[in-house]
Amino acid sequence: MTEMTISERARKLYADALVWDTHSGFMPDPVADLNNLRIWRDAGVNYLSIDVGFDLMSWQDTVRTLAAFRRWINAHPEHYTLVTSADEALQAKAQGKLGITFDLEGMNALDGRIEMVEFYHHLGVRQMLFAYNRNNLAGGGCHDDDSGLTAFGRQVIDEMNRLGMFVDVTHCGHRTTMDVMEYSDRPVIFSHSNPKALCSHGRNITDDQIRACAKTGGIVGIVGLSKFLGDDKASSDSLADHVEYLLDVAGPAHVGIGLDYAFPVDMAGIQEILAANPQFWPLSEGYGTTPTVYAEPAQLAEMTEILLRRGHSDGTVRGVLGDNFLRLARQVWK
Repeated sequence: MTEMTISERARKLYADALVWDTHSGFMPDPVADLNNLRIWRDAGVNYLSIDVGFDLMSWQDTVRTLAAFRRWINAHPEHYTLVTSADEALQAKAQGKLGITFDLEGMNALDGRIEMVEFYHHLGVRQMLFAYNRNNLAGGGCHDDDSGLTAFGRQVIDEMNRLGMFVDVTHCGHRTTMDVMEYSDRPVIFSHSNPKALCSHGRNITDDQIRACAKTGGIVGIVGLSKFLGDDKASSDSLADHVEYLLDVAGPAHVGIGLDYAFPVDMAGIQEILAANPQFWPLSEGYGTTPTVYAEPAQLAEMTEILLRRGHSDGTVRGVLGDNFLRLARQVWK
């Protein structure tokens, strides 16, 4: 990452804003070194949703990960705190701590049992997406023959709406996303998705998906992976480009951040998973052909500078950085 000169205006705005990152990208594993959460803290991020499971994991491994992550965070109260409400996220910022909740990528973690939704909610999960790239019991994935929202998926939405969780359709197929947004009586989010108009990757989303999300009152969070930005360097300018496109299509109240940043890990294990499950990450979509570059949390201050230089108001930039997701959490979370 090339360092950029940050103006005093951008520096003050960023320091004062609530910075909300609605999805981490590091491997959900009980042995993950959570000391790396300092990367977000040092970058001035105030809230992070940590991924604790995705569809290739068993529900038992997801629970083990949740238990390990909760124990570690609770053992480091000087810097980190588990939050259950939007106001607690604000309190965490005021205390100089990183506020944390959890998310799930795909419904396989439910083991086909609707009562698991409330179980995960009690453990701090505040958002769940339906299908991680491939179809499952709840709906269809973006790299599969999308089967659409299922009867079980509708039950899950009803339960998530009742409990107060973000209904998330990132990684899902077009039909499933549209079905979910039509069915849910609460706002629906794309926690970490980019506009297909700027990068035609199959994981990205179309303008009609973006508009439908905004119509529900939801938010699209930009993702910082090079493959989904269409930029091998994952530059701060590219982040700003995708933000600007979403601002134009969805409107300033419906844009946020979901960087999907993964701190450095032993790549051997990840390559093993990729090799064993090629259907989840098709070579035709560029997975495994070139290294993935991750936009770093520290680039959010640079993105702030770029958006201000391009003429966006302080209020619009604050909304993107976190005020929009804060507003939605106040509306949805219970």
